[in-house]
Amino acid sequence: MKAPLSVVLLFVLLSATAGARAADDLTGEIGAGVGYQPSDPSASRYETVPLPYFDLDWGNVSLDSDDGLTWSVLKAQGWSAGPFINDVSGRNANGSLRGLRDVSGMAQLGGFVQYSPAEFWRVYAQVGQAVGGASGQGGVLGKFGGELGYPLGLGVIGSSQLAAHFADGRQTSTFFGVSASEAQASGISGYKASGGFQQISLTQNLSFPLAQHWSWVASATWTHLIGSAADSSMVKALGDVNQGAVQTALSYTF
Repeated sequence: MKAPLSVVLLFVLLSATAGARAADDLTGEIGAGVGYQPSDPSASRYETVPLPYFDLDWGNVSLDSDDGLTWSVLKAQGWSAGPFINDVSGRNANGSLRGLRDVSGMAQLGGFVQYSPAEFWRVYAQVGQAVGGASGQGGVLGKFGGELGYPLGLGVIGSSQLAAHFADGRQTSTFFGVSASEAQASGISGYKASGGFQQISLTQNLSFPLAQHWSWVASATWTHLIGSAADSSMVKALGDVNQGAVQTALSYTF
């Protein structure tokens, strides 16, 4: 399953749904559920949150609660490429993070390329710029990976996804750096983060049919921080390099 999108992208979804239904060419899934996941990239604490779930296609435009809003400008022989917009969740510096900076939610604007010659597998890469954050926050980030889907019998569909995430120094510092003033206020040692690979993630998805048009979807994700993110004093003091998340939702297909 997928991570939640911002309210802005959800508004885009609802607007697009209204317009596309009139044209009768929107296909996909939409639903809602709940997730138990880290509240910030360092996994200083976990939280239970409501989640929207959608995986929609409207011609060459797709809206997915993991990949965001994508437009396949180029599409031929299994290849697709184009621009995308997605959200970057922020961070509230309360509780154990008190004394560190708040990080506002941002949008990621960028481009992607994907090769998917068959319905149930793909390899992809995307890179973009985080925009709309507070002064000094947000940088370049992206990921590349692959996903393989497979039937498990009785209508149950599974898929496994492996991805490597990277970011520049500014983006990594936004979530994993600790300035001198923050070190003094929080008691966490100062740390200057650098760019590079940030984490690898492995996700297992399952979809169980319930009735006509209805299904139950679930996912479990293991994330392992690497590089400068793993070395952060914040992670060592409050978080964990090994993180988990579980999500589940009820989905309607049309």
